[in-house]
Amino acid sequence: MIYRHHIAPPRAFTQFSHDLIRHPRLSSDAVRLLTWQLSLPEGARESLSRTAERARIGACSFTRAKRQLKEEGFVHERRVQGPGGLWITQQLVSNVPLSEGEAAKILAGMPVHTSSTAKSPQVAPGPRIPAAGAPTPPATDGHPRKDPGENTSHRPAEPERNPDADPAPEAAEIPEAARALVAALPHLSPDLRRIPRGMYDELARLVSRWLASGHTPTAIRTHILRGLPDDGTPVHRPGGLLRYLLRDIPPAPTSVSSVSASRQPASTRLSSRVAALRECEGDHVQATLFRPTGDETLCGHCSAAQPDLPTA
Repeated sequence: MIYRHHIAPPRAFTQFSHDLIRHPRLSSDAVRLLTWQLSLPEGARESLSRTAERARIGACSFTRAKRQLKEEGFVHERRVQGPGGLWITQQLVSNVPLSEGEAAKILAGMPVHTSSTAKSPQVAPGPRIPAAGAPTPPATDGHPRKDPGENTSHRPAEPERNPDADPAPEAAEIPEAARALVAALPHLSPDLRRIPRGMYDELARLVSRWLASGHTPTAIRTHILRGLPDDGTPVHRPGGLLRYLLRDIPPAPTSVSSVSASRQPASTRLSSRVAALRECEGDHVQATLFRPTGDETLCGHCSAAQPDLPTA
């Protein structure tokens, strides 16, 4: 027999419907993610991924929880272009399920916030201070006056660089795997065919941070594909969209074998067959295990659904 004792909190509390807490199709991570978001103060702009990080929800669990909330109508999101062509993801979280039409009407009335507008508001220019004296007309001969002994027709010679010397510090910090992955991105989707060449080094530095955090090249490509518009919206600035998608690094997924080996006592170790399995990072209603042959993170079904990509 269970006895329950309730003490109403004097402050800082949020009311939730029992239907939300007992929802039959929402996992515990999905309910925790939703209730955490609904408990934030008015005007808070914390993203779902940041909430998952604070709530210690792993990458795979966060992906499943977010998908469940979107399927049940508690979370809606859309991608819009703000000032300067910057891509922004607007997320709407509600305590009751909303249809696509209802969510679109609410999002249409929301202002587009960017980091630049939030931190650097526009300031009107001050009045100009006129220069002293009367204006002087330019010379009529069309050439500026200069010292006859001055010679400005040739720029000073730059120091000759030794080709065998060490590369520049910035170039040396970028691993070759990150450069190869960025070079192959135009083949990943037609939306990424016009990446400016001048942004390749910047994107490679972002990719190197993902690799250093434990993410595989396949996981990075999958994250980019999921971030592309799926409603036919053309991508006018693919470089800026990639910068936005790679800016925040989620926690790297942990394989099932390593988690099981660390948590199971010595007397109840998993068999070698079960310990060699890995959880698929693809879209599944329930957790799906498969036997990897290398460092792949998708099962055979999800890998077959992915487009053929050049190996990074």
